[in-house]
Amino acid sequence: MKYFLLVVLVVFATAPGFGQPVKDNGRLKVTGLQLVNEKGAPVVLRGMSFGWHNWWPRFYNAGTVSWLKNDWGCTVVRAAMGVEPDQGYINKPDWSKERIKAVIDAAIKEGIYVIVDWHSHTIRQQEAQQFFTEIATTYGKYPNIIYEIFNEPEKQSWADVKAYSIELIKTIRAIDPDNVILVGSPHWDQDVHVAADDPIKGYTNLMYTLHFYAATHKQYLRDRADFALKKGLPLFISESAGMEATGNGPLNEAEWTTWIEWAEKNKISWVTWSVADKNETCSVLLPSASSTGNWAEKDLKPSGIKARAMIRKYGE
Repeated sequence: MKYFLLVVLVVFATAPGFGQPVKDNGRLKVTGLQLVNEKGAPVVLRGMSFGWHNWWPRFYNAGTVSWLKNDWGCTVVRAAMGVEPDQGYINKPDWSKERIKAVIDAAIKEGIYVIVDWHSHTIRQQEAQQFFTEIATTYGKYPNIIYEIFNEPEKQSWADVKAYSIELIKTIRAIDPDNVILVGSPHWDQDVHVAADDPIKGYTNLMYTLHFYAATHKQYLRDRADFALKKGLPLFISESAGMEATGNGPLNEAEWTTWIEWAEKNKISWVTWSVADKNETCSVLLPSASSTGNWAEKDLKPSGIKARAMIRKYGE
């Protein structure tokens, strides 16, 4: 009897808490407005974005990815490679790629999807093409990969963002013809209504990123998103959270809940910002949090407690 109980306890302790999303769904594609699996069934990915790799590299490892998958229930993680800041890709390309690849490799091992995020607010086309050429060459064969080619265009026009995006799409598609590519829009991915009036044509498996911070972006931004959907523009929420757009201030939990309910209603994937321990509302961890997961509730900020609860709730 004691042996039986020991076996049961060991199995319970080592069994993953959630399924294998990549094994279950395979290579994703875009049909109409919807992200779908290999069989054409709708897929909604839910997960966490890492903070800027150059400031919070301690979390860019297999342990954190495993914990986010098995405890939080993430089916996707986002590796946010800071481009311009100190210690970013421009200054330390090899070290930066090592951090990003650690997350990619871990996501592949865990059987979840991973967004490779060019985390920049300005156009750096040549450097972006070099980076995504390497990523597509190394990882394009894996169904886990999602490319986010421009995190948040800030002051550029849609014409500029569109032209840049087409060149990046060409670069990736020459190597990887299938995996989903996420395209940004002006003003921190708020102008999806502008992109909807003049979308990129001639390529498949494209989606457009919508970012929200619930205490700042309310019904008016959902109205823009509804307009984009009605025009046939497929959306993906690759960054979001419950506080002000600064990343600080109190949580607006009611508005955050409204946003997630809206996303779920429309079968839109959503990712929460961010796995970091900065002294700000949007960083979901406290400095006490281990670098490799195994976080207790006392290691989480209120934003982390709510993000984890929502991911687990909708992932069941």
